[in-house]
Amino acid sequence: MSFDINKIRSEFPILNRQVHGKPLVYFDNAATTQKPLCVLETIRHFHNQINANIHRGVHKLSDESTQAYEDARETVRAFINAKNTREIVFTSGATASINLVAFSFGEAFVREGDEVIVSEMEHHSNIVPWQMLCERKKATLTVLPMNDNGELMVEKLDELIGPKTKILAVTQLSNSLGTITPVKEIIALAHSHNVKVLVDGAQGVKHDADVQDMDADFYVFSGHKIYGPTGIGVLYGKEKLLEVLPPWQGGGDMISRVSFDTTTYNDLPFKFEAGTANFIGAAGLATALQYYQSVGIEAATRYEEELLQYATQRLTSLDDIRIIGTALHKAAILSFLVGNIHPYDTGMILDKLGIAVRTGAHCTEPVMTHYGIDGTVRASLAFYNTREEVDRLIEGVERVKLMFG
Repeated sequence: MSFDINKIRSEFPILNRQVHGKPLVYFDNAATTQKPLCVLETIRHFHNQINANIHRGVHKLSDESTQAYEDARETVRAFINAKNTREIVFTSGATASINLVAFSFGEAFVREGDEVIVSEMEHHSNIVPWQMLCERKKATLTVLPMNDNGELMVEKLDELIGPKTKILAVTQLSNSLGTITPVKEIIALAHSHNVKVLVDGAQGVKHDADVQDMDADFYVFSGHKIYGPTGIGVLYGKEKLLEVLPPWQGGGDMISRVSFDTTTYNDLPFKFEAGTANFIGAAGLATALQYYQSVGIEAATRYEEELLQYATQRLTSLDDIRIIGTALHKAAILSFLVGNIHPYDTGMILDKLGIAVRTGAHCTEPVMTHYGIDGTVRASLAFYNTREEVDRLIEGVERVKLMFG
């Protein structure tokens, strides 16, 4: 590896704590990542020295807060390689971003009898908003299936896309399977049929977030999945699309002029940022992105790939282990079952050993239905995890097997 793991771990104070008298092993990174000291310091500094509302004041604190907020927008733009900051909308998270597009795009472009496509491996946040749209507009929701390895059957997309298909929503990286989907291929195919594409980048933003290269029409992600604060997220949209979409919510800052007769909306991106913005969250997100770049995204990703390979080898060396999701292209997410032991029981025992994993359906019930199971144990790794922690996980699984016979 090309970076110092001990130095990196020292920058995440929570990794030093103990759980049930054992050193914490945090393997729940797909749910939320931990925050480095620089992010925590940015948030503390903002609260202690700057805290003031943006875009509204003429005083010094408001000026500083506004500048930090707009600087954060530029940091995000550069990180995902958007053309300009008019294409960067701050939201409360990926879920809010998807709901925004589902509502606004739906109002502008979807009519009765039209079609929306989602994939079988989507997070509920990239299913339910589209279902709600289809119910509201009397449109049809169509599903792109996956195979038993947990890979999307992209070859079926041509036959699924019809003349009434308006938009396709797809994950960049499955949160429950670890599958890296071929978003560039999917987008190119959809665009050949004049179909727009929203990419859920909640898990994938850490690895490849070049929106111009993938040619995504919309791209969403959450700050807390990439070492930033909770409550802050991003919607990227191509400027020409955002210009024609109606606002999702009304309120302060998204308006240009208001009277009881009519309201004129603000310019992009403010048209979609109603109310008091999470300006402190935006500053924290910018620091997180800058920190991650300083670590080295390629080096971090490569290290996680090596860690995944090691964890997979160790886990599959045990008897009676079933890994759910065996795609050829995977990120550092391991979903598995231990014999007939319920995932919740496995997770509870691991917790007593200081090991944090996620259990259940991971907000992907259709995925679990595909495999005929109720849920899995999910160990999701990050660049601050170690092989020694993987060994702790394996010892924990062996303890589970022993306890349940």
